Amino acid sequence: MSLLRVENLSRSFGGVKAVADVSFAVEAGTVHSLIGPNGAGKTTLFNLVTGVYAPSSGRIFLGDTDVTGLPTAARAALGVQRTFQNLQIFFNMSAVENVMAGRHLHVSTGLVASLLGLPGIGRETAAARRRAEELLDHVGLAEWRKADADAMPYGALKRLEIARALAAEPKLLLLDEPAAGLNPAETHEIDRLIRRIAASGITVVLVEHDMKLVMNVSDHILVLDYGRKLAEGTAAEVRANPDVIKAYLGEAAATGGRGV
Repeated sequence: MSLLRVENLSRSFGGVKAVADVSFAVEAGTVHSLIGPNGAGKTTLFNLVTGVYAPSSGRIFLGDTDVTGLPTAARAALGVQRTFQNLQIFFNMSAVENVMAGRHLHVSTGLVASLLGLPGIGRETAAARRRAEELLDHVGLAEWRKADADAMPYGALKRLEIARALAAEPKLLLLDEPAAGLNPAETHEIDRLIRRIAASGITVVLVEHDMKLVMNVSDHILVLDYGRKLAEGTAAEVRANPDVIKAYLGEAAATGGRGV
């Protein structure tokens, strides 16, 4: 059964259709990528799936549950988490505290009380810290666990945001351009991390412009163009699709290069 199913989804802003009658399904435990030129509707689609935007028409299902009308917090409670194209980091907190913040769905005494260390919550706070440290190690940031976020390099902050999303124990993780601004070595780390996340059973939906990364990690790819579905299929099928090559990939990506 599909973990995520989108049916005839549309969203208009004024007279502009940012997403137009898009349907697709994401199977559990896979990496599903959304690609397309700037302005193709990828981030708008993310915002629709996570509840930031309400659709103009269409429906969104998480498993058998119709989540179309649910707010973002309710979808998060059902297992939907995301990262952002522009970092959403608490720069006045340490790396481990940032990840602990992601545990708020699983901390009965509340996030603020936990992080402030109020009386009576020491055991729960300690457990949250241990889990946060495990996740920092999982994303390759063990050496930064005690560091202040504002002292960390950009590439490490990208993985820190992923660790915080993982702290909520998602079923579905949406990653919005996790390799944007990274050098080749850092991008390779993101590649390996996405593979580890998927191998752990978490379903990943990825928006990314680095075509080498997309082709390496994706089980399935959906191509958007001007808000509409242009094509979908495996990496090999998308790479060979003449419409996709013409609209987006270009010859470099079609032969395995970085692309546009």
